[in-house]
Amino acid sequence: MAVLDRTRTVTQAAQQSTGKGRKGAAGLGVLLALVATVVWSGSFVATRGMAETVPPVQAVFWRWVIAALAVTPFAARQAWRQRTLIRRHLRYIALATLFGVTLYNTLVHQAGLTTSASNMGMIMAASPVIMALYARLGGERLGARRVLGMLLAAFGVLLLVGDGSLGFDFAAGDLWMFAAALSFATYSALLKRKPAELGGLAFLLTTFVLGALMLAPAYAVSVTVQGGFRLTPGTGGMLLYVGVMSSAVAFFAWNKAISLIGAARAGVVYYLQPVCVAGLGLLLLGERTGPAQLLCMTLILVGVGLGSARR
Repeated sequence: MAVLDRTRTVTQAAQQSTGKGRKGAAGLGVLLALVATVVWSGSFVATRGMAETVPPVQAVFWRWVIAALAVTPFAARQAWRQRTLIRRHLRYIALATLFGVTLYNTLVHQAGLTTSASNMGMIMAASPVIMALYARLGGERLGARRVLGMLLAAFGVLLLVGDGSLGFDFAAGDLWMFAAALSFATYSALLKRKPAELGGLAFLLTTFVLGALMLAPAYAVSVTVQGGFRLTPGTGGMLLYVGVMSSAVAFFAWNKAISLIGAARAGVVYYLQPVCVAGLGLLLLGERTGPAQLLCMTLILVGVGLGSARR
């Protein structure tokens, strides 16, 4: 009996330790998703600020060049050690790069030409809905409360871009942002398939380098047709922000969050991005927030509360 009691005690202690470990990992995952969300909020403001001075493709190309340079000191050794593994999974890495690095950010910068930073952030609230749909197709159970929260957020997005109605009168930039939301959600879903043995820093550096290479032909065409841009302190500062903070730091945090809590739960945190973007747009760009946007923010916040439930 004494042996059984000791065994039971050890088992209970192990279960408690495992439970605490899972809670700690989940808490860290939510925190990292929040860090990425806040940093990306600033990137929409920077993207909008560069819209009149830097052609979209050129801005995105230099974004990834700067990002690759920023992570190289930390990731080069791991990438070199895992070069055989990278070659083995190059098709998967290239697909993730296409959606998460090349297409997504090019679409965001293109959207910045014809829509506000606030609208960009609001429309990106559609991406967690798509992430959740991908998760459901992958067999994950969502639950009624989470589904209701996502539907409320989606309704708020449609209300916003319709200027307070559901007339679907979208600006060109709004449509570009919907495409960006789909691309980012696809990237987030692909992250769940990342080989466990492939290091996060090696994966990050490889996607940044591949992203710049994929954009190189379009960059050359843009420079030939549109000409280059004049590098000013303001433009340089915004490029450094989107290259170092929004790319190197935010993508590392988001990728790690996905590995800890999954794309659907990280997407719930991502719903807060439109609120952050609207605040930064008001403070830095003077973009006013109207009644429709305030209603959308309210719906998003309610969606976060409902969507945070596991069931």
